[in-house]
Amino acid sequence: MRVAIGREVRRMRVDAGLTQRRLAALADIDHGFLSLIERGLREPSLAVLVAIATALGGTVNVRLYPGTGPRLTDPIQARITEALVRILHPRWTRMLEVPVYRPVRGVIDLVAHDRAANIAVATEVQSQMHRLEQQLRWSNEKADALPSAEFWRFVDPVPRIERLLVLRSTRSNRELATRFAETLATAFPAASFEAYRALTTPDAPWPGSAILWAVVDGDTAKILDQPPRGVLVGRKPAGW
Repeated sequence: MRVAIGREVRRMRVDAGLTQRRLAALADIDHGFLSLIERGLREPSLAVLVAIATALGGTVNVRLYPGTGPRLTDPIQARITEALVRILHPRWTRMLEVPVYRPVRGVIDLVAHDRAANIAVATEVQSQMHRLEQQLRWSNEKADALPSAEFWRFVDPVPRIERLLVLRSTRSNRELATRFAETLATAFPAASFEAYRALTTPDAPWPGSAILWAVVDGDTAKILDQPPRGVLVGRKPAGW
C-alpha cells in the first residue's frame, strides 16, 4: 500500500510539473519526508495526504471495502469448511479462500467447480448469522463477482454460477431460519438433500442454490444432509 501511494503521489507531482522541493513547500512538509513517501519507505498520515493532494489541486478519497475478513481464522468456520471439503466427491474441484475483485472486493470461502456439468458453486460458510439481509446481499455480490477471480480466465467453457450457504446449527441460527423462512427459501430454493447428494455422489445433478447445515461438537464438524429439526427451509418433502 505504501508503494502504491508513493507511486501515485509521484505520478501526480510529475503531471503537475512540480519538483519534490516545490511540492513539499506547498504542502508544508519536509522535502526528505516527501522523498521517502514517493519511494514507499514511509507511511503518510491522512492529514499529510490531504495536504499533498490539496497542493496538487486534487482531493483524497478513502473507501473501506466491505469484506468477510480472514474467514478461516475462525476455528468453527474452519472446521465446517474442512468437513465440507472432506465429503466432496472428486468430480468437484475445490478452491479455498477465492479472492474476487470486480464489481466488489471480497473472499469466497469455497468454490466447488464441476467441469463436466459446467457449474461453479460459490460457497459461504457462516458460524453465526447476525444481519441476514446484509449477509445475503454481500454473498450474492461476491458470487456475481466470481468472473473476476484469477482462475476464471483458465476455465473453458465459462461455468454457470450457483450459490451454497452452509450454516452452523445453533439455536440462534435455527430461530433466524424459522423467522425468515420465506426470505431464505427465495434465495436458496433447492432441497438440502439434493444439494448434499450432488456434492457427495458422482452423478447427481446440482439442484440450484441451497442451504446446508453443520453440527459442531468440540473439534469435530459434520455436514447434515437435511436441515435440523424444526427448520423447514430446504427440507425434503414427505414422500421423496
